[in-house]
Amino acid sequence: MKTVIGRRFHLTHTIQGVRRLLVRNGWSCQVPARRAVERNDEAVAGWVKEVWPCAEDSRR
Repeated sequence: MKTVIGRRFHLTHTIQGVRRLLVRNGWSCQVPARRAVERNDEAVAGWVKEVWPCAEDSRR
């Protein structure tokens, strides 16, 4: 965003400054309003039980 502002308006801002400008104008982090229709809750639950513990252990 910093680069886009610089190229478009020929201004320089820090990352924090860009964030403050966006928040001041009512912008926020984008969060999905709903879950995907194609989501398979059973598959997600299985993944959490089987795969996630292995992935979490490998990080440590």
